[in-house]
Amino acid sequence: MAKATARHILVATEAQCNELKAQIEGGADFAAIAKANSSCPSSRDGGNLGSFGPGQMVKEFDSVVFSAPVNTVQGPVKTQFGYHLLEVTSRQD
Repeated sequence: MAKATARHILVATEAQCNELKAQIEGGADFAAIAKANSSCPSSRDGGNLGSFGPGQMVKEFDSVVFSAPVNTVQGPVKTQFGYHLLEVTSRQD
């Protein structure tokens, strides 16, 4: 069965999400940005969500995590919780 590890940043607006993505693409540390900005409790651990399989996260999240290139920041991804930046840190298909 497929498994992935990922980290994310959750914010309220698409504009903020895009702004943070630009900072990360410009060299800012993902974990530091997550700790400072993410509204998810995972922010304490740099946005790390640990390991999970398909169907354990919301659909929008799942489809990105199990198709996006590893170690590339994806987003904004809109879910019922807000806007996410996602980075798949490993995946076994």
